[in-house]
Parts: sequence; structure tokens; C-alpha cells
Amino acid sequence: MRKLFLICTLIVSACLTATSPALAAGLLTPVGSNTPLAIRDHSVNVIVEDGYVVTEVDQVFINTGSNDVEAHYTFPVPKHAAVSEFTYWIDGAPVHGEVLEKARATALYESEKAAGREAAIAEKDAYRTFDVRVTPVRAGQDTRVRLVYLQSAPVDTGIGRYLYPLEDGGVDEQRNAFWEVRDTVKGQFNFNFEIKSSYPIDAVRVPGRGQNIANKIADGHWRVDLTTAAGPAAGFDDQIAQIESGEAATPVATQVTRLDKDIVIYWRHQPGLPGSVDLVAHKNAGDNTGTFMLTVTPGDDLPVIEQGRDWVFVLDVSGSMQGKFATLADGVQKSLGTLNAQDRFKIFTFSGNAKELTQGFHTATEDQIRHYVDVVGRLASGGGTNLHAGLSAGLNGLDSDRTSAIALITDGVANVGNTKKKAFLKLLKTHDVRLFTFILGNSANQPLLEAMTEVSNGIAMNTSNSDDISGQLMQAVGKVRHAALNNVTLSIDGVRVSDLTPTKIGSLYHGEQLSVLGHYRKSGTARVELSGTVQGQPVIYRTAFDFPDAANTNPELERLWAYATIENMQQQLDYFGDDDGTIGAMTDLAVDYGLVTDHTSMIVVRDEVFEANQIDRRNRDRTQQDRLAREARRQQAPVDRRADKAQPMYSSNRPSTGGGGGSFGLWMLVLLAGSRLLRQR
Repeated sequence: MRKLFLICTLIVSACLTATSPALAAGLLTPVGSNTPLAIRDHSVNVIVEDGYVVTEVDQVFINTGSNDVEAHYTFPVPKHAAVSEFTYWIDGAPVHGEVLEKARATALYESEKAAGREAAIAEKDAYRTFDVRVTPVRAGQDTRVRLVYLQSAPVDTGIGRYLYPLEDGGVDEQRNAFWEVRDTVKGQFNFNFEIKSSYPIDAVRVPGRGQNIANKIADGHWRVDLTTAAGPAAGFDDQIAQIESGEAATPVATQVTRLDKDIVIYWRHQPGLPGSVDLVAHKNAGDNTGTFMLTVTPGDDLPVIEQGRDWVFVLDVSGSMQGKFATLADGVQKSLGTLNAQDRFKIFTFSGNAKELTQGFHTATEDQIRHYVDVVGRLASGGGTNLHAGLSAGLNGLDSDRTSAIALITDGVANVGNTKKKAFLKLLKTHDVRLFTFILGNSANQPLLEAMTEVSNGIAMNTSNSDDISGQLMQAVGKVRHAALNNVTLSIDGVRVSDLTPTKIGSLYHGEQLSVLGHYRKSGTARVELSGTVQGQPVIYRTAFDFPDAANTNPELERLWAYATIENMQQQLDYFGDDDGTIGAMTDLAVDYGLVTDHTSMIVVRDEVFEANQIDRRNRDRTQQDRLAREARRQQAPVDRRADKAQPMYSSNRPSTGGGGGSFGLWMLVLLAGSRLLRQR
């Protein structure tokens, strides 16, 4: 029998419990300094529509001192987010940034800073943080900046999720040793979230921030408003009791004054929606080439796997895990609690080396689960983190006649033994595995973990400390219990398409969407075919629909395509090593489309400085186009993007969380997570 191993990975951040240090987004100041900078106002506007998210962050810094100073603001990198606009107000007027190669942008910023002239720069610190530096913040005055970033908005098993990351993962030890973070907002904090969907949404939840702060405008149109308005209308204890009893809760003012806790928003689509294909396109009239995003939401036709499964837990007990065992044990307990009588489990731990706690597989009985949850809860931390040894131990000794799932629970700080990305990819390539990655917390090594997922045809799922990990675990168990659509290919005929990303699809799991970006020439009727294998048997889904000759309401698609292409190029570098040609191509693409990446930064200087340095204002023009399109969309009702109405690709409805049983439990865990977070505060 062909081996099929499933690996579930949970990445635990450095700030999981009340005993962990508080790390947050905010202004960086040297340890022990008396820099008189503060965040006066912090305003966030989020719009989710057409399969992607636009997040606008407006901030005002204030200098209460008598000397001009530099502001350095930092926040965690959101998942697959591309900074597309950086604006700095100079002499009361907004000046839009331009993207340059990183070294050139830094040199220009430092030159203007030394001359005492206004300048600002937005940079990316690898996978860890986005950093904004502004100079000068004049004595006794305010300075305003705006940052806009784009990211995709997938839906899994009928549930969508948005994260505004504020809690830093604490993975950069050198930075944390030198810098302190001032995360308090002195004035107004506003967070406005809006979602527009052509498919009905029957609920929106914000864990930990009250139940009735989401307002329904129409079936597919909701808003969430969080502010620093004074005074809760009801006590927290009353709010918790109302949530847990199922009563309509009295709204609670959020009192958000510190940027130290993530904001997580879930939305649930109405049950019984059809499997579908959606198309969003951007093509100016008269242009030969346009950009498109095709989203496939499969029907619920993947069969349940009836045979028992083997689960292997590989637990990080190194020194960096101190203070995290409550969350680790809770994750293990919830995972074991989802197993059935045919399932087995075993547990490994690792720090400098790996060892086995269970000495072989145990049947998932209540007594065995209770015993080993207690054993895990009494573990002590210490030593380095040999992640490679832990993963290797978990992969060995699996039964080829049973489906196996491996849960690797770690903070991702690999600092002992083999720590190279290539080594992890090579290890996974030598095993017939599927890697499910749960990344808990911000600033985790997402590039490494997602590369491991990619090479094993698995799936990555992110979890914030403001989430409840149990819901994500139950969602993963649902995927493991169903067969997957493997060896997936997508073909489009009738319309000439090119530059598709992702270039390799791999597998689609129960409830998972497929989103593909690319270019198309001219217009016409496209014949679309999605094919693969289910339990070794070939399956094909077909439909046909039109690509538009002109569509100008979603220009952000061009940047989304460019960023996804850059990420694909980076994956090639990970597999095949450094390549100056590829790095140059990535840099050129980022400059052309105005994107902040590992190799580019966005710089703002006075207009005359742009001109003197012969810097074209391409991103200024693109930014204005994007803003005009967003403003026009704001005035519209949700747009129906379904393309396969005339010829449906699927005959069955899509998987849903509204049908009761485990699916209902997943949604309820979002509510219970909110009540627990309120209680903790």
C-alpha cells in the first residue's frame, strides 16, 4: 500500500501566557532612553472584497520634547502581505513613496536625514517585521504617515479570517535586547472593518472583544467598529455570562489603548452555498493584456477515510519554550480529544536531542490520553532547539499500512544541529508525507515552515494568540479525515493566459479554496478544467465562462500578481540556492509594481529630491489609481463575481461549518475563545 503521512505543525509564539514578556507593535526606543516620542492617534481601515484585503494604517506621532528626533515604528509582518503605499505628510500635504532597491533607498534616506530634511522609509526585516522610519519629528509637533498593504482573503470550510497583527512574536533576540517598544496610543484608536461578499454571510465574530460589535448591512455586507470610546456599557463578567449562555450580549467598549494584542475577525458564510468558480479581472479598455484572479471553491465531494490513523506529537522542550507549556499541553489535549477508538498516538520531545515519551504507539483511550496530557503538563524546559532532530525522530518508525499525522509543536527557533532550510526540505523529500503547518503567533519563520509545507504538498494555517487553537485543530482533523484531491492541475483554453501563480498546485483538501493569479490577452470564452486524483482515481471538473474585454475596478490585482510571483521566485531560490539573476528579476518586479520586499524599500522625500535623483513617480500614479478605484467600490453594493453560473463546475454544495457536529463545534470555539480572552483581561 502506498504510504500517506500527514504532518500537522503548530508554531507557538514567544508570548503565549501571562508569564511571558509583553512584546508589541509600536515605537522603538533604545533601552533606558528618554526619547519624548509617542503615538498620538492610530487609525485602521480594512476592506475585504473580491477575494483580497486592503488594510490602511494611519498614524500620527507626537514629539513632546524640545529637539527634533527620528521615529522608528515597527509591527509584525502579516501573512503574505505586500506594502503598496507609504505616504508621509510634508508641509501639510501627502507625498507618496517610491520603491527603490533596498541599499539605494537606505542611502537616500540617511542622506536626507543628515541634511535635516524630511524623509521617511518603509522596510521589511525578512519575515519578522515591517519597519517605518520618519525624520524629523519636529519638536512640539505632529507627524503623520499612512501605510497600505494588500493580502489574499481565503475562506476555509465556509469560514473566513482576518488578522491585524500587533503582538510581536519575540523571535529577534538581538533587537529585543537593544530596543524597547512604546505601544501606548495617547489619543484616539480607531479600527474599522468592512466585508463585502457576493455570497451571504450569516455571522461575524471578533474573539475577545464582545459579540455585538459587528453590524449587518446586507446579506453579504458587514461592518465592525472598534474605538477607544469611554466606559463599558456592561461589566466584563456580565458580557462573558451572556456569551456563554447564548444570550444577546450588551456591547462593550473595547478600551484599546495599547498595540499589544492582535485583532482577529472571523466571518461565516451561510450553509448550503454551491461549489463555485469566481473571477475578478482588471484590464483597461484598449489594452491587450489584463490581470485576473480565479478562485475555485470545490463542492463537498471528498469521501471520508474510515480507517484509523496514527498521530505522532513532536514537542519542543527547549529553553525558549519556558512559560508556554500551558498552551502546549492544551493543544495536545484538544488534539488527542478528537481521536476515535481506531486511532493511536505517540509522543516525542526535543531540545538539544530528541527522545520518546511513550515508547511506541498507544490506543487513544480516555485513560491513556489523560495520563500523557498530565505527563506533558509536567515537562520542564531547557537547552537549545534541535528542530531537525525532533522532526527526524517523528518521521521514523511510522507504519506504512496506516495513515499517519505528525504534530510538531515548537516556537520555530532552530539554533542547534542542522538549521539550514535546505536540510528541512531534503528531509521531507525523502519521506512520502503531507505537512499541515499551524503557525501560532507573529514573526514566526513563515518562509521556512511554508517551504516545508510546499515541498510536501500540505497546507499552512496561521493562529494568533488571540485565537483559540482548538478551532484550528478541529479544522485540520476534518481535513485528515477526508481524502484529498491530489496531483491537481488547472487548464484554461479559449483565452490565452500566461504567468500563472502558483505554478504548482499540489493538493486540495476538504474545505480548501484554490486561488490562481495570472495574465490574459484580449477577451473571449474560456474553457476551464480542474483535474486530479482522489484515492488514486482520476476526477475532472469543467466549466466555461467569459473573460472581460475591459474591467477597471480592481487595479490592486496587478500588485497581488506581482507579489505572488516574487514569492514563487523566492521559493526557487530556497530550492536551488542563490541566483543573482533571480534576485535581480525579483527586485525589478517589485520596483515596477511598487512593492516592499526583502530586496526593496519604499522611500518618501520632497518632490524636488525625487526629481534631483531622477526617480520616476510611477508608484505615486499607481497609488492614486488604486485609491480612486477603492473609493468607487466603497459606494457600491457587493458585486457578484461568480463566473460559472451558466455552467456550474460542481453539482454539490461547498463544505460548511453550519451543518452541526464538529463543524458547529469549530464555530462555537471562536465564541468561547472570545469569552476566555475577556476573562483573562
